[in-house]
Amino acid sequence: MSTRLTAIVTALIVVALFLVYTTFFSVNQIEQGLVLQFGNPIRVIETPGLHVKVPLVQDVVLYDRRILDFEPPQEEVIAADQKRLVVDAYARWRIDNPLQFYQTLGTETVARARLSALISASLRRIIGNVALQDVVADKRAQIMAQVRDEVGVQAKPFGIEVVDVRIRRADLPEENSEAVYARMKSERQREAAAFRADGKRQSTAIRADADRQRIQILADSQKQSQILRGQGDADAIKIYADAYNQDKGFFAFYRSLQAYKDALGGSNTTFVLSPQSEFFKYLEAGPEGLTGVPKPASAH
Repeated sequence: MSTRLTAIVTALIVVALFLVYTTFFSVNQIEQGLVLQFGNPIRVIETPGLHVKVPLVQDVVLYDRRILDFEPPQEEVIAADQKRLVVDAYARWRIDNPLQFYQTLGTETVARARLSALISASLRRIIGNVALQDVVADKRAQIMAQVRDEVGVQAKPFGIEVVDVRIRRADLPEENSEAVYARMKSERQREAAAFRADGKRQSTAIRADADRQRIQILADSQKQSQILRGQGDADAIKIYADAYNQDKGFFAFYRSLQAYKDALGGSNTTFVLSPQSEFFKYLEAGPEGLTGVPKPASAH
């Protein structure tokens, strides 16, 4: 009897434990739950803590309420200027309405597949209307915001809130990179050659202008020097003429003395001249031969 009673008590304890285990369930702070009865959702659990359900009749599905990361596969898209791009994007999303999420998608795996399709279609549509330069630099932030808003509106009926969509990288396909780099290199070389040619042209123009100015300055200075020399010669001739007109004989004597000084000033000067030469006129005649030159007084 005791053995049978023990078995009954043990069975009751097991049943009680089973009922407790299948009746009570807990939801923590990072989760949200959905109570199902025969597969049909009847209640949404949003508050954390201990909750009750009907055992063997109702089930509980728990979903993560945190913001989740999703990295769709890389997409090759064509920009408006027919340039191909390999776009690597990622998204951040959360389950906003667990009831809608369960009724439309059911699991996170299905949700990720649907998000991947939505993001791919949005990227193709939006990037297809802009140029390559806009994607990689000018309008990148605007494009990402547009993709986020568009995917968010399309994902809303699934109980999903799209928090953000970002383009991590936007590169050219590998087969096009070398050709693009070669073209960029040739363009830079062409620009460098144009800059060098322009610099050489400017250098030649500057040198030509400097040479022209130099020639003009030299010509002006030579002209001015010739004018000054001419004026000096004219003044000298006038002075000589005035002196000659005052006393012609004395002026001739003075000029002859200067000639004697210049000609006979050297220590090794040799003249081969006739004694009756005009050059020695004043050496023979002395001052008495000059007109207007005072003669020396007679010695007493």
